[in-house]
Amino acid sequence: MQTGCGCSCSSTGPKIIFACSGCADVGELADQAARKLSRDGAGKMFCLAGIGGRVSGIVKATEAAQSILAIDGCTLDCTRKTLELAGFTKITHLRLSDFGFEKGTTEVSASAIAGVIAQAKVYL
Repeated sequence: MQTGCGCSCSSTGPKIIFACSGCADVGELADQAARKLSRDGAGKMFCLAGIGGRVSGIVKATEAAQSILAIDGCTLDCTRKTLELAGFTKITHLRLSDFGFEKGTTEVSASAIAGVIAQAKVYL
């Protein structure tokens, strides 16, 4: 008898996390925090490029999600905008620059990742 699927889902679907993985330091920070949240079972990180590319499996899983968390590094909000362009509207949005992380001056450290994770868990 299977006791769980391991995907952080409930009867209403998984908690899905998308992150900016851009070239800036805050993009790397968003990406690393999302990966850690996924490894820790807080949600399941999915590929944002799959949303932009309309990969059917990723889109269908996202449509079935209990919740969608978009983590952006900066005010460009690429993650949120990509999801919205694909038709997703029920998005919880976390922008790292709103919490004092500045593009071009942020060290991607264990303590910075932990800070982002703490903020993200408020929304998950």
